[in-house]
Amino acid sequence: MQSTHSVSLTVVEEIAKQEGVSPEELRPPLHYVIDTDALDSLFQSVDGERVPSTVKFTYNDYMVSIDETGDVNVVDHTSVTEADKTVV
Repeated sequence: MQSTHSVSLTVVEEIAKQEGVSPEELRPPLHYVIDTDALDSLFQSVDGERVPSTVKFTYNDYMVSIDETGDVNVVDHTSVTEADKTVV
């Protein structure tokens, strides 16, 4: 991810895009669900090198995953759950 802002801000922007609202309108705010400072620190470089990390968490109805490069993927959690169900 070549971004000028934090991973947590990218997460907020991606979820807001999915919801069709501005980032300020998300409820609850992301920092009520996850420690955004800790999240951002996982993806900051240390001595010029990034520590490899992968983080997944849910926010409302979304599954958020952030890979070791800092790329953010937001998927509707209900569609993920439905796809995982098998008909017996």
